[in-house]
Amino acid sequence: LYHAQAAGGGRVTDLHIVLGELSSFVDDSIQFYWDFVSEGTAAAGARLHFRRVSAEMVCQDCQHRYSPREHLICPIFGSEYVRVAQGEEFYLEAIDVDTDADSTADIEQGNG
Repeated sequence: LYHAQAAGGGRVTDLHIVLGELSSFVDDSIQFYWDFVSEGTAAAGARLHFRRVSAEMVCQDCQHRYSPREHLICPIFGSEYVRVAQGEEFYLEAIDVDTDADSTADIEQGNG
């Protein structure tokens, strides 16, 4: 709600969440808990929008990036020395705040 106040007050209308394919979070659970914790605040009733990030592995030996859906080990080098490069994300990317009846301000992460 700090970001909503920084944008000139008003009601939080939308939250944009980045959710990695490998994260343990589920949309419905996030929505359920959001509805519970936001009740009685300026963010009550805000819509949640999820942007999915596909999983990607990177070989630590040859730096090749690939999808773990096809291979768990590096398909080029054959190495098992790999790490998750993306797909574990879970963060708030932006919020939309209704600053008055006619306009909405976007606040991106790190800018407010």
